[in-house]
Amino acid sequence: MLPELGASYGVSPGTASASLTAFLLPFAAAMLVSGTFGERWGRSRTVRGAYVLYTVSSLACVLAPTWTLFLGARALQGVANAFTTPLLMAALAASVAPEALGRALGWYGSLQAAGQTSAPLVGGLAAEVDWHYAFYGVAAVALLLALLGIPADERGVARARVPLRSAWTPAVLRLGLIAALGWGCLASLGFLVALRLVDTFALAAGPRGLALTGLGAMGILTARLVGAGVDRLGARRCVLAGAVSGGVLLAGVGLAPALWLVVACWALAGISAQLILVGVNALVLGGEGGNRGGAVSVVQSVRFFGAAASPAALPPVYHADPLAAFLVPAGVLTLLTPLALPRPGPSAQDPPDAADGTLAHQV
Repeated sequence: MLPELGASYGVSPGTASASLTAFLLPFAAAMLVSGTFGERWGRSRTVRGAYVLYTVSSLACVLAPTWTLFLGARALQGVANAFTTPLLMAALAASVAPEALGRALGWYGSLQAAGQTSAPLVGGLAAEVDWHYAFYGVAAVALLLALLGIPADERGVARARVPLRSAWTPAVLRLGLIAALGWGCLASLGFLVALRLVDTFALAAGPRGLALTGLGAMGILTARLVGAGVDRLGARRCVLAGAVSGGVLLAGVGLAPALWLVVACWALAGISAQLILVGVNALVLGGEGGNRGGAVSVVQSVRFFGAAASPAALPPVYHADPLAAFLVPAGVLTLLTPLALPRPGPSAQDPPDAADGTLAHQV
């Protein structure tokens, strides 16, 4: 909807793309602390409040009379969303048995991928009539979610003094780095794939968009199976398998001489991305103690910063050498993930002085 949005405010589609940055940067920045504050205030109360704030900010986007105010409303949307994602995942982990955590996260990842894949279609259809309807729609959905809420966290009072530093352990930061590699060097590289589809195969916009949905569609179809694999084989093995297979498939996208092979490699990379994401989330959320909401919040924040970095870093590499633009992130993903993966030790979400013996559940 960027062209329609830009036309409404008298700015170019390129300038209108700043609305994405206006959302994502506050979203990623706020998640550095949102999970811990949510644990202090209580997950259910915080998530309900965040959905109310998202409703208000979405309506502010509709009513904003100037481009600057619209961007401010988008930033408020990002902050509100930062207080839902990590706390929903922490509540999910608290609602299932440890041996079923991978499958639960797989279902979560599948539904999340479905939303991310369908959102551009829904937004585009709304923009065909009036882009404002898209924001009315998300406002209505956010209000409904605020009314539904999530199961109350009975231990919220006990967590009232959860320190921020409890989410900033070396293990959490290293898992965040792996999530950033998984997204910055694999899942968010659709723009590079699109460039190759144009330059090498002269693919038009419609078929190109269809080809790019392969990664998300495969993630939807296989996320539950990936989650079951995490439960059965262990999160560490699945993260490593995702990094190695993702690197190989990404190299295949850059090397494949046939269009069908490029599309197939990109689609199969969706499985690798889910192995990394579900595996990392299982490592962070496993175990009974510690600041799980804060830990997953930090990991997701670093993940989105990694995803935001690749569109700025890789296009110059592509224009200098198209093949290198695929081989470099493939090599970084494959080589750095095993080095960054924390060794078996204290629970990733526990501070160094509060390890409670939950190693078996964590890694």
